[in-house]
Amino acid sequence: MSITYGAGGSTRARTVELAKRIRNELGLDVLAHVTCVGAGRDDLRRLFDELAAANIENIMALRGDPPKGQDAFVAAPDGFSHAGELIAMLSRDYDFCVGAACYPETHPEAFNAETDLRYLVDKVKSGASFLTTQLFFDNERYFAFVARARAAGIEVPILPGIMPITDFRQIYRFTEMCGSEIPARLRGELERRADEPEAVVDLGVAYATLQCADLLARGAPGVHFYTLNRSPATRAVCSALRAISRWPSLTATA
Repeated sequence: MSITYGAGGSTRARTVELAKRIRNELGLDVLAHVTCVGAGRDDLRRLFDELAAANIENIMALRGDPPKGQDAFVAAPDGFSHAGELIAMLSRDYDFCVGAACYPETHPEAFNAETDLRYLVDKVKSGASFLTTQLFFDNERYFAFVARARAAGIEVPILPGIMPITDFRQIYRFTEMCGSEIPARLRGELERRADEPEAVVDLGVAYATLQCADLLARGAPGVHFYTLNRSPATRAVCSALRAISRWPSLTATA
């Protein structure tokens, strides 16, 4: 289970406490998100020491978005400016399994796709053990990105990040922020249901299920779901995937 920070690192303490409870009371593996936002190196070390003491073994290391009201990311005093620096410290001083983010449609702040890929190579060289993509809705973008990453020498698993659509306006805000594109046909179907919230959820679950089935059938190593605290949609997708979980047969009949 992946436990995120709030915007701008605003829920750091609660994130740690929730991760500890899930790990120690429920016995589930936890992936705790950590960002560079508003934290110096000593702050981060105390955080990592606490996570390690709680038997949490997995960290998603992110730079993080600027806090609300700020247009650009500014590193904290004695903090890190890039996720690669955070990953390097984790790999050097701790024994976590460290994940990092990647962007099939290019990070919105990157100069171009080639520059973005070079930064990603640096993250992996710094010690990232796996990558999780930003949300996307066109699987061909994912597979083309994986091919480019492999050609650049990246060999770690690249997990596709899938967000089942549950809110018409919200998904438009999210995709504008992160630079992901909603395919024209999906956008049209969403707009036809703009005033029918339940129909939007039904479409979102169906689309995400088809996306995941195709990704898994074509060799994706798994799926990371962005649930946004709306677990019923993700649970519905997982139930449908379990019902059709013979991926080799899907590939053979495609």
